[in-house]
Amino acid sequence: MTGTPEEKSLKGLFIRTYGCQMNVYDSERIRDVLRPLGYAPVEAPEAADLVVVNTCHIREKATEKVYSELGQLKRMKEASGGRMTIAVAGCVAQAEGEELIRRQPAVDLVLGPQAYHKLPEMIARASRAIGDRLETEFDTIEKFDALPKTREADGPTAFVSVQEGCDKFCTFCVVPYTRGAEISRRVDDIVFETRSLASQGVREITLLGQNVNAFHGPAPVIEGGDDWTLGQLCRHLSKIGGIERIRYTTSHPRDMDDDLISAHGDTPALMPFLHLPVQSGSDRILKAMNRGHTADHYRDIIARVRQARPDIAIASDFIIGFPGESDADFEATMQLVRDIGYAIAYSFKYSSRPGTPAAEMHGHLSEVVKDERLQALQGLLREQQTEFNASQIGKSLPVLVTGKGRNPGQMHGRSPYLQAVHFEGPESLNGKIVDVKVVGASLNSLTGELMRVREAVL
Repeated sequence: MTGTPEEKSLKGLFIRTYGCQMNVYDSERIRDVLRPLGYAPVEAPEAADLVVVNTCHIREKATEKVYSELGQLKRMKEASGGRMTIAVAGCVAQAEGEELIRRQPAVDLVLGPQAYHKLPEMIARASRAIGDRLETEFDTIEKFDALPKTREADGPTAFVSVQEGCDKFCTFCVVPYTRGAEISRRVDDIVFETRSLASQGVREITLLGQNVNAFHGPAPVIEGGDDWTLGQLCRHLSKIGGIERIRYTTSHPRDMDDDLISAHGDTPALMPFLHLPVQSGSDRILKAMNRGHTADHYRDIIARVRQARPDIAIASDFIIGFPGESDADFEATMQLVRDIGYAIAYSFKYSSRPGTPAAEMHGHLSEVVKDERLQALQGLLREQQTEFNASQIGKSLPVLVTGKGRNPGQMHGRSPYLQAVHFEGPESLNGKIVDVKVVGASLNSLTGELMRVREAVL
């Protein structure tokens, strides 16, 4: 057996992540929390001493995937002679903790999204066969305080959590029940984490929250005064040396205030890309969803954002086949899509989640109707996305290089509009921002020619 004593003492960690960007961030922080215990990432679950399945509860299919995965892990655990520890984290853990343990006894630990800072303690208790295997308390402030203040960067882009939870209670959504009430992180802690990432070569950060534009974080100690808004936070973070790009997701129309709209116009580091979910274009359905806004209110927000930043690209989310959705309601959604014009959008059939008000509503639609409407909407959205990508041909775009492409000599990066961009260039460009002339476009990516390398802004 080869390797240093330190390498031999390392324990294998494998994390499977389902769902949103917040879960991706949480998985990164789970890795940070476990590093002092000697856990190091491995490529496959078979090689792991600890497997963490970080789960999503938004749609039924996502939940069933978790149980399917746990069945496979049970067999691996048996093959390892019981050496493997299985932990389930995230929103399914929060919503179905006791059911998880009952349905899959091979699971050793279950922890909700506000409790993963307690994982080292839970592992220690499990090794001594004492204490509860389930941690699903809502204590976001404790979690923020307990997490390591610095992180290891993994490339030139990074997620930074600034807000968690949701107070909106959309009738289709489980997030308020699995993530808890809205709470914002302290600005000082966000700045400290961002500076640490910038010192490791991170050029682009994405600020995360279930309702990220509801952020109202305690102001820096030296500033005092009222809580800061997301617009104020973006302006401040843009002044950190090395941070040249800022994004945020996921936002809500009800929290799209004038200051954040203005920030899109006066903060060059804030990328010209806004993901603002609308879910439906029908006022009747929006009311049934408890979205708290109308279709025209949404149209007005987009118009004001475009006035502040004319080159901005818009993205959104749609739920098709919500209970009671009529042909006229669906056509209102199609019309809103035509009116707005999206660079990209994500659309799904309504999925009933137990415990949500919508699950008890009358007028659930057949899968056939939902399928037909979804195909029609996605056809229109594909047309718009293809048209938007094609409109970039001939332009020179600043591209953040994020790694090697699939072909020899090819590099991969992302445009300001979050498009994947492929071009030929040396590996030494990784992590740099380069100007690329777009020469081709497809539904999902752009191809281009390298023009020049930009100097880093420090």
